[in-house]
Amino acid sequence: MTSGLWQNWVLPGIWITVQLTLYSAALATAVAFGVGMARTHRSKAVRFVAAFYTEVFRGTSALVLMFWLFFVLPPLVGWQLVPMWAAVLALGLSYGAYGAEIVRGALNSVAPAQREAGIALSFTPWQRMRLILLPQAVPETIPSFCNLAVELLKGTALVSLLGVGDVSFAAYLVRLATQESAQIYTVTLVIYFVLAFLITRSMKALERKTKANLGVVVK
Repeated sequence: MTSGLWQNWVLPGIWITVQLTLYSAALATAVAFGVGMARTHRSKAVRFVAAFYTEVFRGTSALVLMFWLFFVLPPLVGWQLVPMWAAVLALGLSYGAYGAEIVRGALNSVAPAQREAGIALSFTPWQRMRLILLPQAVPETIPSFCNLAVELLKGTALVSLLGVGDVSFAAYLVRLATQESAQIYTVTLVIYFVLAFLITRSMKALERKTKANLGVVVK
């Protein structure tokens, strides 16, 4: 692979993939905690809306949602999303639905005695959530969120179908230019592996830090 192809296509593609992963992960995290906490709300209506969202976005294709946001939404609302933001929305909303179930499970795993202690101290529901439940639940979500983040990284390859110049799209362009399929796709696999490895190690470090604050040792 020539240095010109690497500099002009592959390196920009890596940067776009990193941006897509970070932006989508940020949206997915916000959705996951918002919807996940709503799934444990005392109001049946709130729980129903949160469960409906989760089922809809877990049961639909992220790729089709991406196409819907890019091709169908503009005529309905009168403005066009750029491909990258259509991709971020589709990935963030879809993976956020999976993350919401992780958060719900972690919150429900907190010992009932902890909730009762908050009630005995006259904490409001939000104070119980912020001061008691979330500090104990968040460390338990990290291993599952690590897997989800790696899946999200790999899911960013879908954006190449919208013409976004990520790693996958760059690999396609380089293959057309060089006709060297084996080399370019081997390099692409290695790039995804390295990015996934960095995510895994970062999440492992975060897990150690959060559990250390609770006095738990992670091996």
